[in-house]
Amino acid sequence: MPKNWRVSSFNGVVLAAYFIPAWTLVAYGIMMAPVHGLYERPSVAVALFISDHLQMSGMSTVRVAWLLALGRITVAAFFAIFLALLCIPRTRKTGACEEALGIALLIGSLISFASMMMASKVGETAALKLHATELLMMLSAVIVLAIERPASKPVADTAETPALDQTQLLHNT
Repeated sequence: MPKNWRVSSFNGVVLAAYFIPAWTLVAYGIMMAPVHGLYERPSVAVALFISDHLQMSGMSTVRVAWLLALGRITVAAFFAIFLALLCIPRTRKTGACEEALGIALLIGSLISFASMMMASKVGETAALKLHATELLMMLSAVIVLAIERPASKPVADTAETPALDQTQLLHNT
């Protein structure tokens, strides 16, 4: 493995390998048939919570389904941006690509947490396990991002370049 890969970068690649296809397919199903896609396993807790507790109309349910699909597509897009930035060696070495990973983890964690809470309210145990697992995966990546030290920048060799004093700087300008 190359020496310039960070643990959080490797962890982000593994998470992206799961979340990009999984959440894109769920969002695509919701976009093609909003009500049918909302009542599939990954989103059934949201659908049941909306219909049972919020008592929304049909069109409002479709709007919530589209917002959920938009959120899932946004998370998948930020994971894809993270992978694209990871291919550039300079951003990988400095860790600059992890901003996109952080945004994907933040939005994804919020969606998974809300879905998990809704699944617990309606008593949907399969959806509860799915959302809890996704939330734990994302929170563990957040912990790795928070604990891992920033990339160290190479220190310039001061012996090769003489230091300029204040008078030399004033004369040069």
